[in-house]
Amino acid sequence: MKKLYLYILSMLVFACNTKIHAQNVMLQEIKTDKQKVSIGIKGGFNSTMMFTDKLSYGEQDITDLQNNYKVGYVATMFVRIPVKKQHFLQPEVSYAISQGSISMSNLRENATILESNALIRTKISSLEVPLLYGYKFIDSYPYGMSFFLGPKMAWTIKRQSYSEYSGFYQRNITENIRPLNYSAVLGIGVNISNVFFDFRYEIGCNNITKSVSYDKELTVEPYNEKEIILKRRKNILSFSVGAIF
Repeated sequence: MKKLYLYILSMLVFACNTKIHAQNVMLQEIKTDKQKVSIGIKGGFNSTMMFTDKLSYGEQDITDLQNNYKVGYVATMFVRIPVKKQHFLQPEVSYAISQGSISMSNLRENATILESNALIRTKISSLEVPLLYGYKFIDSYPYGMSFFLGPKMAWTIKRQSYSEYSGFYQRNITENIRPLNYSAVLGIGVNISNVFFDFRYEIGCNNITKSVSYDKELTVEPYNEKEIILKRRKNILSFSVGAIF
């Protein structure tokens, strides 16, 4: 009987050790899985505001400017690289379409330089490369939440980008948009298992307009004597949904 008790006790100890070992292996696998490099895709919408710093004809400023947002689109592929604990780096490659407009009235100060109520409509297609640093302040599977920020460089696709001017005395106005533009990105990401939601705001860091020209021969005097000067930045609020693997 004593040998039987010893045998049963030995089997219980063995079973407990086996269970503890299995749990340790599982925890190690989960920990390793959290530290692996992940690949993700996402798509969504953006809202672009063309904040105007200066719009003038010669030395005379055009006033009463109204910046209007329009909905655009974005598709992104990214890689998430763990750095340590809850910190990560996330380089991205995106194709984005951003749209916006600037409207102005020809009343009061603008009456002498605008033919009628004027409008500048802009559509910009670009390839964008953000490099983000992130911190996971909630990381309890399957839920997570992170904060991220970093710089972004955007290359303008010239054939798919344009600006349309109406309401000006000047004819055949052409805007030359800069090929490279820069911005600062900050946002919050929320994930449930492999599905995540991304909210971010981008602050334009440079004037996206390189120059504005028009046909002086077709423009009546005295509206063909001076240059149109436009300085504006592109700020974007975006929302996207994606999956990370």
